[in-house]
Amino acid sequence: MDDRHTAAAPATPGPLAGFTVGVTAARRADELIALLRRRGATVVHAPALRIVPLADDSELLAATKELIGCAPDTVVATTAIGFRGWIEAADGWGIGEELLTRLRATELLARGPKVKGAVRAAGLVETWSPQSESLAEVLDRMLAGGVAGRRIALQLHGEPLPGFVEALRAGGAEVVVVPVYRWMAPEDLAPMDRLLDAVAAGVGTIDAVSFTSAPAAASLLARAEERGMGEAVLAGLRGDVLSACVGPVTALPLQARGVDTVQPERFRLGPLVQLLCQELPGRARVLPVAGHRVEIRGHAVLVDTELRPVPPAGMALLRALARRPGWVVGRAELLRALPGAGRDEHAVETAMARLRGALGAANLIQTVVKRGYRLALDAGDCSPAHR
Repeated sequence: MDDRHTAAAPATPGPLAGFTVGVTAARRADELIALLRRRGATVVHAPALRIVPLADDSELLAATKELIGCAPDTVVATTAIGFRGWIEAADGWGIGEELLTRLRATELLARGPKVKGAVRAAGLVETWSPQSESLAEVLDRMLAGGVAGRRIALQLHGEPLPGFVEALRAGGAEVVVVPVYRWMAPEDLAPMDRLLDAVAAGVGTIDAVSFTSAPAAASLLARAEERGMGEAVLAGLRGDVLSACVGPVTALPLQARGVDTVQPERFRLGPLVQLLCQELPGRARVLPVAGHRVEIRGHAVLVDTELRPVPPAGMALLRALARRPGWVVGRAELLRALPGAGRDEHAVETAMARLRGALGAANLIQTVVKRGYRLALDAGDCSPAHR
């Protein structure tokens, strides 16, 4: 058989096709966006933070000089990129060798294999490192050995670790925090404002927001309060908009405001994207309509295996019909579901015609004369009475 004349099978839409995901990350945003788009997602990038350049960071410089002047007993390196950035910044200030000399003479704890690699790349050798990459395990080891009277330097990476610091201080330690990569509000607030507007609008505008740091989550909520839309944004996040966090620390600012979150078992970007690939399709409404499998996603409909983009007005009508599949929904109710439609029921007819065209199968939605419209739910999947 000559395969040159065989029609190619249509590509299967990705698991995130038809969904819109907000990305609040500043660092590694390109990597996260690429992973999401590769799986079909539409991405709205709205950095909730910006990183203070290390060379300009007076707080990091002051902490580094303090540790060179008064040596710590223990240094805890928490992230590979943060530790590398600290050493590079010290080199740029002309005090790199002095810092390395101090670090060689101290107990150096590295949180996990990646951090251990950064430590060794700097010509240092760690005293101990857990396999789990768990800061809790690092803390447990330190407390078990006793920290009273010890001077401990904790390298941070953008996020404060209040529970960690407080536990050490409660044990009698002096803690010096080394704030590598501090966060500030973004210079351009417009993308974050657009994301907040989408979250407040809810279903059909944005389906999920991803968070990779606690400061990003806190910054987004703070900006919502500044704009007077805090409750509207929280309502969206507590409702139809999924909050996906890379880990439990990142989720804390959201959970403190009553927002449920989902988190992968492994605190990495890849597992975070895989989690979204499970959660968002799992939330989609799936109905057997006129012999077709209809899956209603964020801004598109999967009809059997074909993804059909649908305008916002059409999605509003489809969701109104899907709330009572197989039942007649009157024009007045459908008009109320239309965004900004006013009082003219003719707007329903116009939007319905466009919806049918977008779906590519007019028989999915039936017109019931003088009453309204209904989804043509397959027999056996709804009660015919009361329709």
